[in-house]
This record gives sequence, C-alpha cells and structure tokens, in this order.
Amino acid sequence: MSQEHFNLTEKDGKRSIMSNNSRNDFSDNCTDVDNIVKRYYLPAMYGAIFIVGVTGNTTALLVYLVKVRPWKSCTIIMVNLAITDLLFMICLPFLTYYYVSNDSWMLGSLLCRFIRFIFHFNLYGSILFLSCVAIFRYVAVVHPLHMHKIKQKRWGIVACLLAWIVAIAQVSPIFNLFEMNTVDNKTNCLDLASNDPEKVWPYSWVLTVLGYLVPLVVVCLCYWRIIVVLKTGPHMGSKKRLRARRLIVLILTCFIVCFLPYHVLRALRIYTRLVYIPSNSCMLRHGVHAAYIISRPIAVLNIIFNMPLYTLSGDCFKKAFMELFRCKPILTRTEKIVRVAVIREPSTNIQDQSS
Repeated sequence: MSQEHFNLTEKDGKRSIMSNNSRNDFSDNCTDVDNIVKRYYLPAMYGAIFIVGVTGNTTALLVYLVKVRPWKSCTIIMVNLAITDLLFMICLPFLTYYYVSNDSWMLGSLLCRFIRFIFHFNLYGSILFLSCVAIFRYVAVVHPLHMHKIKQKRWGIVACLLAWIVAIAQVSPIFNLFEMNTVDNKTNCLDLASNDPEKVWPYSWVLTVLGYLVPLVVVCLCYWRIIVVLKTGPHMGSKKRLRARRLIVLILTCFIVCFLPYHVLRALRIYTRLVYIPSNSCMLRHGVHAAYIISRPIAVLNIIFNMPLYTLSGDCFKKAFMELFRCKPILTRTEKIVRVAVIREPSTNIQDQSS
C-alpha cells in the first residue's frame, strides 16, 4: 500500500470519527422532552381530573336524579353532559397506569381503541352539548315568546339524541385508524396524532372543522346576539342578566382555553410527522410533541369547567343541592346570626353616643 493511499484512508477515518462524534453530541443535546412530559405530567393531570371529575359529576347526577323537579330541557342536557364526563372517568385509571408504566399496554387492542374512542367522544360530545346550551339560551333570551316551548322536555331529548348520534358518527372511524406497535418488547397504545400520519391527517381536519370550528361559530353567533339583547332588553332582570353573562364567559372559556390549543397542536404534531424534518431540527419535533401532550389533559379540563354550568343552567340546581346535603339549615342559621349582628351594632352605637 502506498503512503499516499494510507494518508487518504487516515484522513477519511478521521472525518468519519468526527462526523460520528458530532452526530452523537447532537443526539445528546436533543433530549426526549416529550417522553419526560408524557411519563410524569400525564399521570398527574389525569389522576387529578379523575378525582375532581368523579366527585363533582357523581354529585351533580345524584342531585338531578333525586331532587330536581320538574325536569326541563336544560336539565336533560346537563344530565347527558354529566353522563358523558363520567364515561370518560372510567378510562382515566387505565390511561394513568399506561403512562406510569412508561407506555407499556397489556390490555389488548380492543380496549386500547375503546379508550381512545371514549376520549374523543367525551371531547366532541361535550362540544355538542355546550352548543345545545348556547342555542337554547339564545332562543330563551332573543326570542322570549318561544321560551316556554323550548323549555319542554321533548326538545331536550331531541337535542341530546342528535348530539349522541353526531358525536358517535364523528369519532367511530377511530376504531379503523388506531394501531398498536411494539418497541423494545413494549406494546404501545398510540394516540390519534401518533398513528399513521397519512391516514389521520385528513380525518383530523374533518374532526377539527365539523367537530370544533362549526360549533364554535354557532356558539359565538348565539352569544353575540344574546349580548346585544342583554344590553338593550328591558325585559331581563338583573339576576338573569348576570347569570346569562356568566354562562357566556364559562362556555367561551371552554371553547378557547380547553379546546383550541388541543386542535392546533394536534394538527402541528401530525404535520411534523408527515413532512421531512432535518436531523438537526429534531428538537422541533420533540417540542411540538411535548406541547401536544400538554394540551391533551387541558382539552378534558372542560369536565371541571362544566361543574359551574349546573348552577347557571336555570333549573334550581343550587337549591336542590342545598336541600339534598342539608346545607339549607346551616345557611339559615348563618343568615340569622348575621342579621342579629347587623341589628345589634347600630343600637350599641346609639347607646355609646347617648352616654
């Protein structure tokens, strides 16, 4: 072998070593932040949502079934909303255990797909039920002559049946799109955005447009008209105005704070898996995935935001709750004590002045 050939080989070897070292250095800098978030953030959030959601929705359902009479259309919508949230609560222990076990699923493909189905059914079912609340409130405020008709139970039943049918139709393709893979002897139960990007990309946009954007436009139009009427309508009492405004703020908060980040980040997550991303931009993919993971529990935080809706729905839920849990005698005694204290205070002042 010639000396010149040896020098070239040595130089190529050095280049190769330098290239491998730089690649290793870069891979060390590109941490799997998404896996860290998934393992520690998701179990904590899902565990907290499970505790609050089960307690709050079970209590609300008990109040509606035992104390609230008569049922109106808004009562039926609230009951269906609570049932939808409780269905999702059944799946949270399985998801929590899955992420604590570092993405190791041992319960079979069918249960994996069912749990992912329930997640999306809760999400888009809640959006539809909140849209029904907005439409019914719109009719009651903007068209008061039809208020008594819209309060009838049959309209609530029709609205809820339609919401269930549409929600199931929207999320049923999940059973055919979801897959399970095995990595390092661990079976993964993949979420929607982690499945085949070419399959889930168009379906994700269908869910976003029909399941979120269309209801958002309907809710915004309804509440824009409600705000206009509340500003000029003398027929509304002050308590009703305040309750209607709180209802508007609460539902719009659910749509903007809970649902919007999830849909935006889900699209970004699928897009970063669909297009080519250079190896020196791996943190972009990990960062988008981590943000998408963070948005998933936030999307189902609407379960907690739904609880104040029960007291704002206009079906005497607050009064029924106090009667069921014996809060009324305590409130009555408190009011008497406050009343006596308020009455005695002026008389003491008068005596002090006279002395």
